[in-house]
Amino acid sequence: MLARHQDPIVAIATAPGRGAVGIVRVSGRAIGGLVQALCGRALKPREATYLPFRDAQGQAIDQGLALYFPGPHSYTGEDVLELQAHGGPVVLQLLLARCLQAGSATNAATGQPCLPGLRVAQPGEFTERAFLNDKIDLAQAEAIADLIDASTEAAARSASRSLTGAFSAEIHGLRDALIHLRMLVEATLDFPEEEIDFLRKADAHGQLSNLQQTLASVMQRARQGALLREGIKVVIAGQPNAGKSSLLNALAGAELAIVTPIAGTTRDKVQQTIQIEGVPLHIIDTAGLRDSDDEVERIGIARAWDEIAGADAVLFLHDLQRMNATEYIAADVGIASALARKLPDSIPVIDVWNKLDSAPQAAVHPAGGDTRPGVRLSARTGEGLDGLRRILLDVAGWQSAPEGIYIARARHVEALQAVGLHLQEAAGQLAAQGPALDLLAEELRLAQNALSAITGEFTSDDLLGVIFSSFCIGK
Repeated sequence: MLARHQDPIVAIATAPGRGAVGIVRVSGRAIGGLVQALCGRALKPREATYLPFRDAQGQAIDQGLALYFPGPHSYTGEDVLELQAHGGPVVLQLLLARCLQAGSATNAATGQPCLPGLRVAQPGEFTERAFLNDKIDLAQAEAIADLIDASTEAAARSASRSLTGAFSAEIHGLRDALIHLRMLVEATLDFPEEEIDFLRKADAHGQLSNLQQTLASVMQRARQGALLREGIKVVIAGQPNAGKSSLLNALAGAELAIVTPIAGTTRDKVQQTIQIEGVPLHIIDTAGLRDSDDEVERIGIARAWDEIAGADAVLFLHDLQRMNATEYIAADVGIASALARKLPDSIPVIDVWNKLDSAPQAAVHPAGGDTRPGVRLSARTGEGLDGLRRILLDVAGWQSAPEGIYIARARHVEALQAVGLHLQEAAGQLAAQGPALDLLAEELRLAQNALSAITGEFTSDDLLGVIFSSFCIGK
């Protein structure tokens, strides 16, 4: 632990603004003196006590509930005091200031400060203490933040599963199997004179193969969990008046973007997050792509291309009413060529043929070829929207029902991919004639380190700082 982890900390644990109830939380070692100073008496552990909260002059700030959780049986593993008062911001700030003042005040019995070093907590520091004191592992700590930030019901339920340890249990199972295999390899290295072939007798090939299969299963669920947490960025692109803003409004179920018959109405991006089967999709409507002499429109078009460059998927919108116009088709082909140049093959482009209600018999001309996914629809009537939603889920890689999925982050998926690469290298070493056992052992060690980084057993302080700094203060 760093030196700051020894300091007692205090913070308002509820969201900013007015509310019915607000909480001020204190965590530290041996906070009994502070409890006495704030509450005027000792408190029974884990029992709510209704009493006045008084300032240094004995005047009541508020009346509320005080709860005391002696360590290690608390959220942080340290002594924890929670003061539950009325949720006005002024009241909570007064309580926070009173805690800091009482911490530095002299205890009459000992002549020492009640709680020396008490300071305001940094973002996520209570949860960081819980991790450092082995109350939760790093994946569970991240799940707490993901549960708070969940934008869909499916994401919330998956984060709750991770918080209870479902994801960590999978990682620990992989780690234990990996440690057992490492033990066999190390034993062969340590006793080369023995005639017993430890690896052959223990079926090291079979164990490594089982590890890879289990890893693939965990990876698949982790990718689904990461999709629930992160969602995908979908950019709507196309010529002016193809119906991009109408499609955004139809998908969102609200009039978010201005829709007019005038070409170039949309000058800047309009963004909305929707959910399909619990998967967040960040839909972005952009300015129509064309050559323009209007300076403002040109800026909007440049921003549209910037959004397209950072997209996870692109909806290339076509106007069925203009499928007989040679100039319109040529412009579509030009946009398709630009998309092919600027986007990697891994970014899917979906052809969306809009205005089906006005031109139901119109023939389509795939500007980018026949191999891309496509759908005919009407943003005005909603016909075909369900087909587009299904395609979006398919290109996002959504395969599983939300039940049984645990939330995951991009760093978890990257760590599992690293594990897979190390196991692949290990399999190559094991299959070689006269395998280099020292290289095999090193690949297994690196795979274990990558696994341990997920739960925090092998993690740098810099990574911890990045993770917990994204938490809200008081959590």
